[in-house]
Amino acid sequence: MLAFCGQERCLLDSNSRLRLTPHFVEDFTRRCNGEIVMLGLPEGAIALYPEEVYTEIRRRELGALEIVGSSFAARRSLRRFGALTQPDTITRQGRVTIPAGFREFAGIGINKEVYVVGTEIGVEIWAPERFDAEMKAIQEHLMKKREQEMLADLENKNF
Repeated sequence: MLAFCGQERCLLDSNSRLRLTPHFVEDFTRRCNGEIVMLGLPEGAIALYPEEVYTEIRRRELGALEIVGSSFAARRSLRRFGALTQPDTITRQGRVTIPAGFREFAGIGINKEVYVVGTEIGVEIWAPERFDAEMKAIQEHLMKKREQEMLADLENKNF
């Protein structure tokens, strides 16, 4: 069975808790015993990753640690990761609490619907309007890419 796949609509309750669907809870339980890292993504969503996935992401990003002193972009990245990263544990009821700073960052509100989207390495939590815009942007990108590939084939007569 594929892990961390699918898309669900879930409600962020009045206590800022999000109940994940059973298949996502099972994926996290199997992969990391429910120990997760919450991360604010540059796209304006919140990722929930198993700790080892987050650790690998950070290891790769910190490979250029020697440039932090001279790189505005590297410092900015560290700042974002530091401010928008938090360890957590999924409860026995399959819930995770989304802190106020993360809710504000992602544009989600209490007693509101959110999309929980599997990404094969974890899940992302999106405000519906942001996710719809992201999916539209992905579709537009794929259409442009298809057109470019078709033009290249016609120019090179690769058909």
